Amino acid sequence: MLIDIGKAIILGIVEGVTEFLPVSSTGHLILAGSILSFTDERAKVFEIFIQLGAILSVVWLYRAKVLNVISNIGKKEADRFIINILIAFLPAALIGLKIHSYIKTNLFNPFTVSFALIFGGIAILVIERLVKNSDISRVDNISPRSALGVGFAQVLSLFPGVSRSGATIMGGLVIGLDRKTATEFSFFLAIPTMFAATTYDLLKNIQYLSVSDFPVFAAGFIVAFITALVVIKAFLSFITRHDFSAFAYYRIVFGIIVLALL
Repeated sequence: MLIDIGKAIILGIVEGVTEFLPVSSTGHLILAGSILSFTDERAKVFEIFIQLGAILSVVWLYRAKVLNVISNIGKKEADRFIINILIAFLPAALIGLKIHSYIKTNLFNPFTVSFALIFGGIAILVIERLVKNSDISRVDNISPRSALGVGFAQVLSLFPGVSRSGATIMGGLVIGLDRKTATEFSFFLAIPTMFAATTYDLLKNIQYLSVSDFPVFAAGFIVAFITALVVIKAFLSFITRHDFSAFAYYRIVFGIIVLALL
C-alpha cells in the first residue's frame, strides 16, 4: 500500500504540473505509469480520478467568475459566456463519443505519445511565428464563431500526446485571442470537458474501484489539486512576459528522448 501511495503522489504531481500546460498530461501520465509499472486497469481509473483533482483547482481559482456566471444566468453577458463554452465543448464531445474506445485501445502507448509531443511542439513554434494579431483581450468578448473554432481545435487533443490545453490555446491564438484570453478560455472549457470525460470513464470502469484503494486515490487527488493550483498561477504569470516557445522545445526534446529510450 505504501508503494502504491508513493506512486499516487508522483502521478498526482505529474498530473497537476502538466494538465494545464501545453505539454500533454495524458502523454506524461502514460509515460510515468510505464516507468512506475502502474499500468493495470486500476491504474487507468486512478489516472481518470486525479484529473478531477486538477480540474477542481480551476473551479476554485476562478470561483468568483464561476459564481458570478451562475448567479447571473438569464442576463446577456452570463448567457453568452455559457453558450460559448457549450459551443466549444460540443465538437470534441460528439466526436469523442464515436472514437473514444478506438483511441483508448489503439493509441494510448508511449510511441504514439512521443510522436504527438514532437509534432505538437513543431506546430506551436509555427503558430507562434505566423500568428501576430490578437484582437480579443477578454474572455467575455469571444464570439460564438471564435468559440466554435477553439472547439474544433480541441478535437485534436483526443489523440494522446497532443495536449488539450495546447490545442485549445493554440487554436485561440489562431483565431485572434491574445495569450492570456486564449489560456483562460482553455481553462474554462476544461471544466465541462474534463468533468464529462472523467465521469464517462469512471462509469465505464467503476467495477475496478475498491474501498481499499481509497487512500491511494485520495493521495493522488489531493496532490493533483494542490500542484495544479500552484502551476496555473505560475503559468498565467509566465505568459504575460513570454510566448509558448519554451513548451514547444520541451515537447520536442522530451519526445525525442522517450523515442530513443524506447
